[in-house]
Amino acid sequence: MTGTLLRIEGLTKAYPGVVANDDVSFDIAEKEIHALLGENGAGKSTLVKMIYGLVKPDSGTMTWRAEPFTPADPRAARAAGVGMVFQHFSLFNALNVAENVALGMENPPPMRDLAARIRDVSETYGLPLDPFRTVGDLSAGERQRVEIIRCLLQDPKLLIMDEPTSVLTPQEVEILFETLRKLRAEGTSILYISHKLEEIRALCDAATILRLGKNVGTCVPSDTTARDMAEMMVGGTLQTPTRTARDDGDVVLDVTGLSLKPANPFGTTLKNLHFTVRAGEILGLGGVAGNGQDELLAALSGEALTEKNAIKVRGESIGHLGPNARRARGILAAPEERLGHAAAPDMDLSENALLTGAIRKSLTSRGFVNWPAARDFADEIISAFDVRTPGHHVAARALSGGNLQKFVIGREILQDPDVLVVNQPTWGVDASAAADIRQALLDLAARGTAILCISQDLDELMEISDRFGALNEGRLSDIRPVSELSIEEVGLMMGGAHGMEVAHIHEEEQEAGA
Repeated sequence: MTGTLLRIEGLTKAYPGVVANDDVSFDIAEKEIHALLGENGAGKSTLVKMIYGLVKPDSGTMTWRAEPFTPADPRAARAAGVGMVFQHFSLFNALNVAENVALGMENPPPMRDLAARIRDVSETYGLPLDPFRTVGDLSAGERQRVEIIRCLLQDPKLLIMDEPTSVLTPQEVEILFETLRKLRAEGTSILYISHKLEEIRALCDAATILRLGKNVGTCVPSDTTARDMAEMMVGGTLQTPTRTARDDGDVVLDVTGLSLKPANPFGTTLKNLHFTVRAGEILGLGGVAGNGQDELLAALSGEALTEKNAIKVRGESIGHLGPNARRARGILAAPEERLGHAAAPDMDLSENALLTGAIRKSLTSRGFVNWPAARDFADEIISAFDVRTPGHHVAARALSGGNLQKFVIGREILQDPDVLVVNQPTWGVDASAAADIRQALLDLAARGTAILCISQDLDELMEISDRFGALNEGRLSDIRPVSELSIEEVGLMMGGAHGMEVAHIHEEEQEAGA
């Protein structure tokens, strides 16, 4: 039997109007990978912030190897042996790997010595890194390695990981899992937060489930189905998205020879993209973050203009048209970045409904805003997509990430688009809300909308897409029917393999099956 590394007893933290953690207790054992599960707003982030010294609990205690543990700040938590890899990277693109690692250390050694340590540790754990490469030139998976190595150089006894596989290919996920298992064998405990329940089942030794700030149960993931864990999280039956049979429609979106240089110096150039999307079809595009997804959405939404004939909708060339002209023609988009791109943080929900709905919902007349109609549209979104908010008067920044995502996706869907381009539709959204959004996309396709769904969630793309392609370094793989693809083939496509390489893997799998 291993001992207890961290014991949490009765932790409570309240904010005005909400109890984030309510009398939460559980143990993390030595040499254990422990999952922390829960819907958006269940209290996971607040709990790990208390462990990491970012937030002070109102009541309750923590003990570290039977000694009181009350970190005043992250520096104290790191000194005790806690490391954390956040979901969103905290790296400077213009600096190299070693310089970024040094910024996270109390007393960094000389750069030459630090570079040698980075090489040594990264190779030991199967996460090779060149310490002198500029971070802006790294893939998302390599950037995550920088964050992990920065933690490992501190020799943590507890490593907290928040959604660590959201930017990785299936092959990179396997490498990460091998690293985490090696760390566990060497004595490091891991607190693992993820919405990907099959990964939890494959990796974790134990799981604690939070719901509405309370610990509602623990389980052994390998002995529990993903559905059972999801239903513990939501406190009820989880609805599985269902498809409606439909015939292939006419080509609505036709992209031919699309090339585009990025506005961001660390962005990705789109290189000669070709694809079509038919009425009633969902085309899924996968890829590790930073391979041209944002640039593609900008090109299709009209935020970035292209050659006139590079993009056609129902035969009309629209590459030269801006966003409003495209919205008038039924081309709508929901970008990945919710706060600041998809929604204006300080505007209320009725104002945010107006921002993209003014044209198709006729919310303006002769230069004047019809505010009652804008508020009605916001209320329609809130009701149809179960957005948890006191009302349309609330500022966008006051919503949780999952609820804001439901509002943003609902705002576009309720405008009945001919083409919907959506990037990361369920990013950071819990299982129940993700199922609702996916069902809404399937229902929209059943009504004849052509949908381009860009996502890093392969389970999502396999569940709702009719065909699949992958972006890698601004290039698009061959487009394949989802029914013909294995996860290994998808991973190869995301990693840049094309055509014959993927076909060869497919043939080998068929022969093995025979």
